[in-house]
Amino acid sequence: MKRLILILAAIAVCAPALAVDPGEMLKDPALEARARDVGAELRCVVCQNQSIDDSDADLAKDLRQIVRERITAGDSNDQVKQYLVDRYGDYVLLRPPFNAKTLLLWLGPLGLAVAAFAVGLGYYRRQKRESLPPSPLSAQERQEVERLMKDRN
Repeated sequence: MKRLILILAAIAVCAPALAVDPGEMLKDPALEARARDVGAELRCVVCQNQSIDDSDADLAKDLRQIVRERITAGDSNDQVKQYLVDRYGDYVLLRPPFNAKTLLLWLGPLGLAVAAFAVGLGYYRRQKRESLPPSPLSAQERQEVERLMKDRN
């Protein structure tokens, strides 16, 4: 049983590495390491929340091939990423830059948090206001209540 657990744990740990086919890998370990670093920062546009290194999609395989071709051609990591951004937009980056196009992406969660806080604060204040004891009757109100009670009897 322990062997099975160890084998499953090893598979779970190595699963992302299995997406890259050994036939795709570059022979130079330094260039392959650069390709892996760049691939880890690029989004699979099919799988959306996986890097191209983690994805088994055909498009991710094509993108990994492009990354390796560009690195072999002598491009820097930034040039490789820019090449793919020019083709697919900022969406291909797992960490998109902060600019006018991605403003909502970066500030959207903060805006939602502020809106949720405002709604929660309003709800809390309303609950607190409703739980306060009623204010005592004024002398005039008390006389009116007594008059109504006498008329009722």
